[in-house]
Amino acid sequence: MSLPAPYFQDDAVTICHADCRDILPLLPKVDAVVTDPPYGWSFMGKKWDYDVPSVETWRLVLDSLKPGGHALVACGTRTQHRMAVNLEDAGFEIRDVVAWVYGSGFPKSLDISKAIDKMAGAERTKVIGTRHRNVKPFDDDNGWNPNNTTGDFQYTAPATPEAQRWQGWGTALKPAMEFWTLCRKPIEGTVAQNVLKYGTGGLNIDGCRVGTEQTTTQEKRGMHGCGSTESMRKHGFRPYIVDNRYQPAKLNPPGRFPANLIHDGSEEVAGLFPQTTVCGSEKHTTHDAGMFGIGQPGRIYSDADGANRSAARFFYCAKASKGERDQYLDSDKNEHPTIKPIALMRYLCRLITPPGGIVLDPFLGTGSTALAARLEGFKCLGIEIEERYCEIATKRMAQAVLL
Repeated sequence: MSLPAPYFQDDAVTICHADCRDILPLLPKVDAVVTDPPYGWSFMGKKWDYDVPSVETWRLVLDSLKPGGHALVACGTRTQHRMAVNLEDAGFEIRDVVAWVYGSGFPKSLDISKAIDKMAGAERTKVIGTRHRNVKPFDDDNGWNPNNTTGDFQYTAPATPEAQRWQGWGTALKPAMEFWTLCRKPIEGTVAQNVLKYGTGGLNIDGCRVGTEQTTTQEKRGMHGCGSTESMRKHGFRPYIVDNRYQPAKLNPPGRFPANLIHDGSEEVAGLFPQTTVCGSEKHTTHDAGMFGIGQPGRIYSDADGANRSAARFFYCAKASKGERDQYLDSDKNEHPTIKPIALMRYLCRLITPPGGIVLDPFLGTGSTALAARLEGFKCLGIEIEERYCEIATKRMAQAVLL
């Protein structure tokens, strides 16, 4: 089979409308893979989500990578184990899992009490409470519909003794995180040898540090203040020698070391973290969510906000808003149900792709990975089996180039 004509192509992005299994063997070697594949949930009845990608599919992806090339592969919590096993069985080394934690998930739990009444044919008529539900993101008939408002939701009392017994019981927890499996194609020789030969094998740690502040040790806390070199090391200081004397001042890399957790800044997530403020050599910690000086949705948490230490130590990225979903589409709508935010995709591309590298997304969807790669200065090869999504991705690329 020959490589099909690109659905879209410019100097940075190539989009192919095809089954990735057909054309992966025909593509040039790439430096990294960042992709959000099917989770195997039969999501909204979509035929492309009938299963996680097979071992054979991931073997083709593995063959497309240079030795030492990393992949970041998204999956939901229910089928993460199957995704990771298939990746490992294909030959990838599982290096870590990056958790993206958010507070805006919608519970999809069956009310067992209601189900019992329905099975018995009993009508629940007594209203015991109401709450306003602003947005229901899914229509049973029309699929994704972010403008579907549902008004007040009424809580009704159980109609049968059996339903009363199981009042308050359900079948699922509220979804609040997704996993990105971080895996790597086996290296050739040592990491240093592989990096020098192929440019792959490592992670861009300093390029993905959280926060922008630079810290220096204070002059008084070296040999001239807090005592021995051992004491300095205990406090995390790295003395060095000038003119045969220890000098305590040492510039550290800016920001915090990137972690395997990303959060969306919501109150629900911020409340999971204690707040630690630093005063001299003492640390004070509280678990009161109301005390978070930086626990506000919509802000990029950073240590630069002051002495606060809580969720600031982790990378912040909110879910894609409606405005971001439809960005670059003029009057068109991005109907893809599982769009990832560009900020998240930029961060992930930057973490595993060497300068000037090529990012592969074999499950491109509507092109978020391609947009992110372009914004980070990388090239991107995207493959998508659904022509409608290729059309939306092409519009996003074309409009982004014009701006």
